[in-house]
Amino acid sequence: MIQRKEPDLDLPPSSITVHNKSKFEVYGEEMIEKEVKQSGNSGRVYLPPEWVGKHVKIIRID
Repeated sequence: MIQRKEPDLDLPPSSITVHNKSKFEVYGEEMIEKEVKQSGNSGRVYLPPEWVGKHVKIIRID
């Protein structure tokens, strides 16, 4: 289950930032932290071959 913190809509619009940090709670089997590398016009992350065919969730942390 992914939970995303919604912005406080009671604040005036000028005080709501577009790039809020959100807190996610994710349950899974394993976690790997890696840096995304350049690959043509996009980015790429290599994962273990055992993960092929598995479902993953990617969360950008910075």
